[in-house]
Amino acid sequence: MIDYSDGKGVAMAKATIADIAREAQVSVTTVSRFINGNYGKMSAATKSRIQETVDRLDYRPNASARRMRQQNTHVVGVVVADISNVFSSLLFKGIDEELRPAGYDVMLMNSDNSLEEERAEINRLLSQRVDGLVIQPNASDFNAYSSIITARTPLVVVDREPENLPDSVSRVMSDNEDSCMRLGKRLVDAGYDNVLVLSRMKSEISAQTHRVEGLRKAADESGILMIAIDVKDNDVDWIERKLSIALGHLSGRTAIVSLMGPLLFDVLAVLRALGVGFPDGGLVSFDDWRWSQYVHDGIYLLEQDPREMGRAAAHDLLLQIRAKENGIPYEGDGSVVLPVSFVEAPSI
Repeated sequence: MIDYSDGKGVAMAKATIADIAREAQVSVTTVSRFINGNYGKMSAATKSRIQETVDRLDYRPNASARRMRQQNTHVVGVVVADISNVFSSLLFKGIDEELRPAGYDVMLMNSDNSLEEERAEINRLLSQRVDGLVIQPNASDFNAYSSIITARTPLVVVDREPENLPDSVSRVMSDNEDSCMRLGKRLVDAGYDNVLVLSRMKSEISAQTHRVEGLRKAADESGILMIAIDVKDNDVDWIERKLSIALGHLSGRTAIVSLMGPLLFDVLAVLRALGVGFPDGGLVSFDDWRWSQYVHDGIYLLEQDPREMGRAAAHDLLLQIRAKENGIPYEGDGSVVLPVSFVEAPSI
C-alpha cells in the first residue's frame, strides 16, 4: 500500500487514477468509467471498493481540471437541420430531458439545411463557449466541423453520418439501412413486383440515403424493380407528374415508399388525385408518428425514436463533459445505433 502521508498526517503525494486502480485492484479504465459515472455492468462490489479507495486516498481532480469546471458555462448547443420537422422537436425533447436535470441549459439552433447557416451557428455557439454540441450535420465530409475538434468541445453527431467521421467522435443513428432491407424483403413476400421510393433530400447528407441503399439491396437480391425519386424542393404537382409517368410504365404490383414523414402527406394527396388506392397499390412510410392511422385503416410504417436518440446523445455528451472536467479519458459507447420499429397496417 502506498503511504500518502509523512507519518504525521501531512500529505506528501497526491493520489492518481493509477493509484486508485492499483489499490482497488481494478483497471485504470474501470476507475475512469467510475469517475465518469459510466457504470455499465460494473458490480456493486466493484463500485463500493473504488468509492472506498477514492475516499481513503482523498482523490481529487488536478487543479487544471478544477479551473476548467469553474470556466464551464453549463450550456449545451444543439443544431438541427429543420426545426419544422417533428423529428427535431422530439430529438430536442430527449436531449433536454437528460441535460436539464444535470444542470445544463440547451440552446436550440436551426440550420435550415444550409451549410452556410450551420457554419455560422456553430461558430456562434463556440464563441459563447458552450460545454458541448449535438449536431445533425449538413456537410457530407466531417472536415467541415474541424473547428469543433480544434476547440476541444465535446461533440455528438446525430441522425446523419458524414464521411471521414473520426472514431473518436460519438454518433447516435437509427438502423436505417438494415431496417429498409427488411422492408424490401417484406414487400417481396407480399407479392410486389416494383418499389417506387420517394425521398426529399435538401442537404449534402441525409439519413434517407441509407434507407434508399437498404431498399436497393433488397430489390437486387430479390430481382424486383426499384425506382428512386428524390423530390427535393419540388411541389405536389411535380410529384404527381413523376408518379404518373412512373406508374404508367410499370406492370405488376407496385409499392410506394415515402422515406420521411412530412413527404407522406404530399404522396397521399397525389395518390388521391391519380385515383390510386391501396393495398392494390401498396404504401409505406418511414416515420409519421402515427398521424396516418387516421387515413383509411392506417399506413404501414417504419418508425424511429428521435426522443430516445436525443436522450442517448445527451447521455454520451455528459460523459464527455465530465471526463474533460476531471482530466480523464472518455469511456463512453462512442457509437449507438437505435432500432427501427415496424408498425403493421393494411396499406400493403
